[in-house]
Order: sequence, then structure tokens, then C-alpha cells
Amino acid sequence: MASAVYHAPCGVPSIKPVDCKNYGGLRPSSLVSLRFDGVKTTLKARRFVVKASETHDGPMRKLGRSDAECEAAVVAGNIPEAPPVPPTPAAPARTPVVPSLPLNRRPRRNRKSPAMRASFQETNLSPANFVYPLFIHEGEEDTPIGAMPGCYRLGWRHGLVEEVAKAQDVGVNSVVLFPKVPDALKSPTGDEAYNENGLVPRTIRLLKDKYPDLVIYTDVALDPYSSDGHDGIVREDGVIMNDETVHQLCKQAVAQARAGADVVSPSDMMDGRVGAIRTALDAEGFQHVSIMSYTAKYASSFYGPFREALDSNPRFGDKKTYQMNPANYREALVEAREDESEGADILLVKPGLPYLDIIRLLRDKSPLPIAAYQVSGEYSMIKAGGVLKMIDEERVMMESLLCLRRAGADIILTYFALQAARCLCGEKR
Repeated sequence: MASAVYHAPCGVPSIKPVDCKNYGGLRPSSLVSLRFDGVKTTLKARRFVVKASETHDGPMRKLGRSDAECEAAVVAGNIPEAPPVPPTPAAPARTPVVPSLPLNRRPRRNRKSPAMRASFQETNLSPANFVYPLFIHEGEEDTPIGAMPGCYRLGWRHGLVEEVAKAQDVGVNSVVLFPKVPDALKSPTGDEAYNENGLVPRTIRLLKDKYPDLVIYTDVALDPYSSDGHDGIVREDGVIMNDETVHQLCKQAVAQARAGADVVSPSDMMDGRVGAIRTALDAEGFQHVSIMSYTAKYASSFYGPFREALDSNPRFGDKKTYQMNPANYREALVEAREDESEGADILLVKPGLPYLDIIRLLRDKSPLPIAAYQVSGEYSMIKAGGVLKMIDEERVMMESLLCLRRAGADIILTYFALQAARCLCGEKR
């Protein structure tokens, strides 16, 4: 049994004798010789053997000595001993015996324990980094979305309010709204987008009434309101009309700001829309409303489940004439510079994980906050892998979000917001 020997002389001038019987795990012992001012003195001492492995009902009691008395004992050579150094763990049998490598730097030293790893962690993840995308509809019931397990079209008066309450409980205080608009209200020019009593403005007013501190992001684009399913007005030859679409987007952004939106988010990828929206907002007195521009929104195949959620697939063709080519890297800088010059407050990259290089590019080149959108396809793949037991869903979810932060994203739009925040808060429900 390992023991630590503590020598404490009793009877030394200026050192109070101690009743050793009062201390559990200690036993008295022998004499000790001390020298004071050149005079050798033999004193009756008590030698205590403290067994490090011995357990006690509570913490060891103090000896009741002052700092000066403790120092005097040490100066006199009575140094208390700590438990012995643990033996070196044995290597497995047949492990080769080799000389130590002559390395000046061993990075593994900073990874050797959980506490060390936490001390040097470069990237942190918090519920405050999440923006929770929520689908809303006019119905009373919450309708599950087949391609996005765990996600619903929420009834705007009930289910949505309950979901926001759950999110706030775990520190997620930002949401972005996406409406499922009745087909009867869709039109080629998407006029329902700026109806001030439409689904989105009504929802904003309701949420602001119930949760005044909630940060509400909105989507500015025509595709949920367009009978053609495109982000802009479609000419009869299939061309997406830029400037005419921007005119509609400005009215949409103003209607959302008037309802109480904190951040309007043009996702349409029309040229010049950030500057036009900034001018329109300022002219109506909404200088305080921010613009999060979908700066680098790629024509990606990862959006499929989202379009099912909103029933907003293009009626014909694709979106490649306005969304970016996935093969392009430098083009993201062109878009970012334009958005910055036009007054964007936040730059967003969409999708997220397949475009980590673009997130890093904008982070390195722009002083503005960077947002990443972990899109529906990314979410659904992780969910599917978890259901099939191919991956550990929770671990992959958290790693994917951490990667987006590491690449440079300040905020992440993710359908995992509630689930991930619960993990961060230690909840399992």
C-alpha cells in the first residue's frame, strides 16, 4: 500500500504541538534531531504515515498551523511527502524496444487528456450560432415532410409558436421562415410575396408579439409565390427577368420589414438586388433592418427535400442561369464584392459542407459576418445514415456543424438547430 510520510516535530519553539490522535490515517513515531543557530537539539517528534489509498468520510483535516509554521517545518527539513509517482505503465508483450525519436516538437502532447484538448480547442459551437429554418403553412396541423425526417410544415398559429418556445429553451433565439403558399395564391409575377396580410407578415407579427426578443430572418425570393416555381419572373421564352424581379423583391422586403423582420435574406441571386433592397428599406424608414445576402448560392443538387417541403419545384427548366455553377470558386469573390458594395450586412454560402472552401474564401476576404446554410440534402443524408445505423447520427451532426464553424461561418442555418442545441445543453430528448 503506497504511503506518504509527513514529519512534524512537536515541541519546537514557535510550533504548536498537535494532538495527533485527532487525525484519521496518521500514527505517531520516533524522535528527530534539529539544529537551530548551530546548536543541535533532539526533540520528541511525531511521524505520521499518510496512506494515499486510504479512504476517509470527508476531506483530511488541517493541522491548524499558520503559513509561517508550515514554512518553518519545511526549512527544518521536515518536508511533507505527496503520494509516490505512479509506475510507468507496461507495454504489451513483444513491443519492440527502440530509442526515443529525436523530436523537438510532439503535437500529441497537447491532446493527451480531455482537459488539455478542451484548453486548446480552436473552434467552439454554441446554440447562439444557430438559425433555425422553419416551414409554415396555413393549416392547423403540423404536417411531416417525408424527405426530411423530424421536420414539419408547422401551423403558423400553434405548431410554430410551440417549436419556437422549444428552441428558445435551449438557447436558439434566431429563426428563418419559409412559407408553403396555397397554389391558388401563386401567380407568374408572385404578387402574394408582398401582401402585408400574407402568411409570412402575419407570422412575423404573431412571433414578435409572443417573443419580442426573437431574431426573425425572412426569405426574399419569388419561388414560393410563383406559379412557375422560379425565383424570378419568367418571360415567355423562359428567360428569368432580372430587373423586374428586383422590383418585386424590394416590395417583398419592405412588407416583411414592416411586419417586424429583423433580417431580410434575398436568396434569388438576381444582380443588383442587395443595393435596391437597401435603398427601398431606407426610404421606408427601415435603416435598422439588416440584409443577409445569399452571396454564393450554388445551383446544387442538395436542395431536393426543401423543394418538396414547399412544393416549389420549377415548373420547367432549372435555376442555372441565376444560381452559381458548382465548379466555380473565384466567382464567389465577384458576388461577395458586389454585395459588400451594395450594403449587405451578412454574406451567406449555400450549401454548407460541400462548399467549405467557399466559406473559408469569403471569411479570409471579407470583414463581414459569414453565414452557412446546411441545406435539406445535407440534413436528410445524415438522418438517413443514422436510421440505417451506418453512422452515429448525433456525432456526425455535431461534427458537421463544427466543421462549418471551423471553415469560418459565424452563424449556421441548420434544421439540426434544436437537436444540436439540446446536445450542447446536455439534454437527451
